[in-house]
Amino acid sequence: MEKIEYSGTVYLLDHKYPEPLLNHSLKKLQQLGIKKEDITITDSPENPKIGNVVVEVFPYHMEIARVRTIRNESFICGSIMTVELKTDAVGKYID
Repeated sequence: MEKIEYSGTVYLLDHKYPEPLLNHSLKKLQQLGIKKEDITITDSPENPKIGNVVVEVFPYHMEIARVRTIRNESFICGSIMTVELKTDAVGKYID
């Protein structure tokens, strides 16, 4: 699995998904070379900077993107990669 180059804060967007999904997402980000202490879980990043990594979590995948532009307190990201989140037959997340 390739590593993600980043500096500063990595924002993991939480849209009130279950804790097992967020925990598995954190684990996957660490496998991609992101330190746990650099990850901030939030519903909306405050003051993101150009170059920050933003991770949008969905039930079966994560969209990882980098902030390209900031306009009027909104940010526009360019996609870096999509990571599949696999589950077993009963819905437990696996590697």
